[in-house]
Amino acid sequence: MFLWVFRSVAKKATAGVPGKLQCFVEMIVEFVDENVKDTFHGRNALIAPLALTIFCWVFLMNLMDLVPIDFIPYPAEQMGIPYLKVVPTTDVNITMAMALGVFALMIYYSIKVKGLVGFTKELTLHPFNTPIMIPFNMLIEVVSLLSKPLSLGMRLFGNMFAGEVVFILCAAMLPWYLQWMGSLPWAIFHILVITIQAFVFMMLTIVYLSMAHEDSH
Repeated sequence: MFLWVFRSVAKKATAGVPGKLQCFVEMIVEFVDENVKDTFHGRNALIAPLALTIFCWVFLMNLMDLVPIDFIPYPAEQMGIPYLKVVPTTDVNITMAMALGVFALMIYYSIKVKGLVGFTKELTLHPFNTPIMIPFNMLIEVVSLLSKPLSLGMRLFGNMFAGEVVFILCAAMLPWYLQWMGSLPWAIFHILVITIQAFVFMMLTIVYLSMAHEDSH
């Protein structure tokens, strides 16, 4: 739906007075575009569309957390599906898969921009530019490199899973006619959380890919 709406708006965009939907899409595109221009200092036509897709995609997946916890799983259970996880980003397989996708792009562009030799030197001769320190440098740089996709995926998973647990606790600890007293305030606050998490995932992706495009010294 996200791809279809954005594509249809782009195809029908006019230079005159835009409609409400076009204004909404333009606001999101300009917001992402400004962040890319401020953060990414290389030249790559992939980065802005990738950042836009990540922001909208993660936001929409996070948004599923605002659907009442039994609204979809209960009908699915009646249809013979015993376990249905509604919020994709509360599954570590989803968040780590996206993080590993970003990691693959980091490695690809690091080698493409710096060359295999330059990328190897970055891992072996930084921060101490002397051959005797290569093992120590590699330990630091490899750990730093591998921590990026791990932190990217686990941060999103941890925050969204914690939010889902709070909704479950509200449903489990309160009778059905009082559940709104706990779930409604948390849902209002959670709107901010799901937006921030989408923004953070997008920004870290831009930062990591910007670092991959920096020439090694």
